[in-house]
Amino acid sequence: MKPQRLQVATAPNRSFSVRRDYLPNINSRWHCHTEVELIHFHRGSGTQFVGDNIRRFHPGDVVLVGTNLPHYWHYDRDDAAEASQQPYSTVIHFTENFWGDRFLSLPENAVLKAVLDRARRGIRLTGEAGQRVAGLMETLYKAEGTYQLIALMECLLSASQADESCLLASMGFQHEASEVEHERINTIYAYTLNHFQEKIRLDDVASLAGLVPNSFCRYFRSRTGKQYTQFLLEIRIGNACKLLINTNMSIKQICYESGFNNFTCFYKKFKHITGKSPLQYQRSFATRPL
Repeated sequence: MKPQRLQVATAPNRSFSVRRDYLPNINSRWHCHTEVELIHFHRGSGTQFVGDNIRRFHPGDVVLVGTNLPHYWHYDRDDAAEASQQPYSTVIHFTENFWGDRFLSLPENAVLKAVLDRARRGIRLTGEAGQRVAGLMETLYKAEGTYQLIALMECLLSASQADESCLLASMGFQHEASEVEHERINTIYAYTLNHFQEKIRLDDVASLAGLVPNSFCRYFRSRTGKQYTQFLLEIRIGNACKLLINTNMSIKQICYESGFNNFTCFYKKFKHITGKSPLQYQRSFATRPL
């Protein structure tokens, strides 16, 4: 993958950045940066891309993204939402060595080094672990000086307790840091997100990349680690998950609203990706504690 490389600004009197983001799609592009990113979604949901992993994100989720790991948060569009309900998040950026080149080499900091190494695949924190880190991020946001550093270390220590199931990108995911082709891959992503409810012809999406279909399939797999058809399927299933949670639409309606034209196929693909039938998935969220 060849994502857009971004520069993360820090204040002159700060060694790392912590801020609130109230513009949900401010970085609505496939991008990466040398800084580690820790993000807590307070309000708003959407589709999350971290490495070769695609899934839904929801309010309360916390994600730790390691250095140079490509990522992209695509918020659901809700033009009718009141200002008090608009999405926002708390975001922390820091380089791995901002506390000095030798800090992570100290034997006492082996846990911190290990969690930053694991974060190169992305770590998704939900449930109690996510709540604990979210609370520490709030403490960090309001703190000053050394207390911010302490809170950041506590965030990482809590994140270190995540198990393998919380890792996002696959073990074999690799990307090149070159920016040469980031416009091409972003064009493909944007087109897919805007048209997944329709029938997407391989010829059409390949033409966006300036390639014939066979070459496009090889190109997309070499950059993302997956076939374009799998990528499109995951986008459609993600949309179905959103509709199952947030609407009263019938499952058949959701099938067609998500770009499927065969209910049996939709049912099988949904269960294969989520591990649950559409009805089981819907009920699991209906009974989930707030």
